[in-house]
Amino acid sequence: MIKRHKKQTDNRRFYRTNAHIFAFQLRVLDSEGKQIGVLPKAEALKLAQEQGLDLVEIAPQAKPPVAKIIDFNKFLYQEEKKKKEEKKKAKVSETKEVRLGPFMGDNDLTVMTRRAKEFLQSGDKVKLVVFFSGRQITHPEFGHQVLDKVINELSQISKVERERHLEGRKLITIISPDKKHSENIDERGKKDGKEENQKIGS
Repeated sequence: MIKRHKKQTDNRRFYRTNAHIFAFQLRVLDSEGKQIGVLPKAEALKLAQEQGLDLVEIAPQAKPPVAKIIDFNKFLYQEEKKKKEEKKKAKVSETKEVRLGPFMGDNDLTVMTRRAKEFLQSGDKVKLVVFFSGRQITHPEFGHQVLDKVINELSQISKVERERHLEGRKLITIISPDKKHSENIDERGKKDGKEENQKIGS
């Protein structure tokens, strides 16, 4: 019996290399991406061979086409790494829910705050929800105090996206990552660290 194998689709881009490049003139880059100049294909091939590397056509539509002198396997690895980084940046933000109580103990509140922090650092928004049971709803101020504690604790990495409001027995607010604030804190930290080192070294 003959087994039929499904053809696997390969989404990787096809690159012409070395003698398989059609163009006679190429704009050549070194392995760091610095421009060497426009060279005849034969001269570019010779240059690559002298370095024990490949000539890889990376922009065939350009005039003249652009080729890079680099180890082909290393080049493919760099391209795959670049794609993965782009996917991370394009990550769709989700909204994670963190449930709280109006009379939570400090330890429980610390745990839930830490969980919210992890979500924010992953690039997700956080929906903070305080649930009131029974007669607790008659004292919403305790729910507001809990939210104040969490929001203040996370203020360095987040901002309030939706103001708190009551929905039945739930007090809700949404916070989202504040990248600018985090970057400013990192920069200040680096600066303070350098100044401290300078003081120690002086």
